[in-house]
Amino acid sequence: MIAIGGAIGTGLFLGSGSAIQKAGPALILAYLVAGIFMFFMMRAIGELILSDLSKTSFIEFVRHYMGEKTEFIIGWTYWLCWVSLAMADLTASGIYVRYWFPQIPQWLTALIIIVVLLIFNLLSVGLFGELETWFSSIKVFAILALIVTGLFLLFTNAYVGGHHVTVMNLFNHGGFFPHGFNGLLAAFPMVIFAFTGIEMVGLTAGETANPKVDLPKAINSLPIRIGLFYIGAIFVLMCIYPWNDIVTDSSPFVQVFEGIGINFAAAVINIVVLTAALSACNSAIFSTSRTLFVMAKSQQAPKALGKTNNRSVPVNSLLFSSAVLFIIVILNYILPATVFEIISGVATVSFVFVWIVLVYCHYKYRRENLGKVSYFAMPLFPWANWLTIIFFVAVIVLLAFSKSTLISLLFSVVWFAMLAVFFRLRKAK
Repeated sequence: MIAIGGAIGTGLFLGSGSAIQKAGPALILAYLVAGIFMFFMMRAIGELILSDLSKTSFIEFVRHYMGEKTEFIIGWTYWLCWVSLAMADLTASGIYVRYWFPQIPQWLTALIIIVVLLIFNLLSVGLFGELETWFSSIKVFAILALIVTGLFLLFTNAYVGGHHVTVMNLFNHGGFFPHGFNGLLAAFPMVIFAFTGIEMVGLTAGETANPKVDLPKAINSLPIRIGLFYIGAIFVLMCIYPWNDIVTDSSPFVQVFEGIGINFAAAVINIVVLTAALSACNSAIFSTSRTLFVMAKSQQAPKALGKTNNRSVPVNSLLFSSAVLFIIVILNYILPATVFEIISGVATVSFVFVWIVLVYCHYKYRRENLGKVSYFAMPLFPWANWLTIIFFVAVIVLLAFSKSTLISLLFSVVWFAMLAVFFRLRKAK
């Protein structure tokens, strides 16, 4: 359920609005291309983890194949990945809540959610899993309901909001590439953001009963999930509603059901997208605490962060990560209009950097084990590795061409430099 939930997040429910405006119907192609490389990346992580089940996280593989310094930088960057992703989802939650209560400020919603999810995660891993199962189930049901509704409207030649529901909506408003190839490229950063967190299934390998069965099953179902939840949902959405009528300040999914005229359905979908954001925040609190726990055990973080309570929950790591999340409460108070795009940019850069390192670690693993039979071998090695790395590097380059994501990119550069300095000081001490 973590694997399924990881494929459906705020990037799809909220971020797809701005991506649609940048690329138009060509966004479908962007999801397809990105999805292919996401599958290769996940196969690399899967093979890496299953090669040595004594390691409880892929961060330990970074230490083995790329050294202590890279482990330090990647470990803390992966922590930043999930902290920034949680901040983006907390911001999105504030936007969703204002659908019903426009007078409630975004920062107050973020504050309440942090406290509630922290309490759930402090109780037990089992409760986290139970909560995530329900969150994932709600998201999956909502996407399937949207697709079924859209196909019904499509085959009955219905009208929604004065617009004819037809496949030709993909071509009648400036063509399939209304903003040309540049529009397609401009959408890739938000498309990649929609996939952030998808590798989390690799972080949970140490807490599953049978990783040799569970992990391949979760990873091999990825193409189906991408095809259904992303490409299928976006296709249906733009058949129902012309892409140029979709606004960016609320979820396109809510807009579509409002356009159909089913107001209660729009309210239900808003509950669903809020659930998706809560799910991502829940996963973020889990992931950051486990990352710090592993780092502490490797002596790459303060020893206190490696302590657990009698329910095996890393309490200090949970409290530290949750305390950092309070920064977003302040940012939502100061910059409520622009904070989502900036924070999502930081998350995107950080995740892509981690993915590049993990794919390269897999390459080094295979090079060191040439001739050996590998369990769950990655297809098309080594070409898939290098093409995936080139694709991720190209996405980082694209981030430099947008003002808001350029700020995020510059922040990430400062972050990496700062970590390198901290590591050097720590070694000197």
